[in-house]
Amino acid sequence: MDWMIPWFLVDRPFLGAQVAGLDWSFWNIVGWTGNAVFSARFFVQWWATEKHKQVVVPNVFWWLSLIGSLCLLAYGLWRRDGVFVFAYLLNWIPYVRNLIISSRAARSRLDCPGCETRCPPRAKYCPECGVRLEP
Repeated sequence: MDWMIPWFLVDRPFLGAQVAGLDWSFWNIVGWTGNAVFSARFFVQWWATEKHKQVVVPNVFWWLSLIGSLCLLAYGLWRRDGVFVFAYLLNWIPYVRNLIISSRAARSRLDCPGCETRCPPRAKYCPECGVRLEP
């Protein structure tokens, strides 16, 4: 495998290599963690959609988006990299807003006294058992 080394070590170490191919400084760990968390959200959304057989965006997707983008924003600020900062400066706003909307929707749902099913906020009758719902 030594023949591959020149491909990756052109004028500087591959990925800032120090130990095992990576520079393990605190801020690089923050950046890599942000990348991993931000990327994981797609697998979470894919899994939820496959499980429900319809497009679903669970709250975990928004939490991973928020945490990953804040890690990447912190990394970009530390590096003083305008591209990173611009890319992640404001995208936390829709993530937080979606979490707020989801929380409000969950609180406004009604519990059926008959079968304990979570019913839509404006439902008058339980869609599962037909019991009249009291707001």
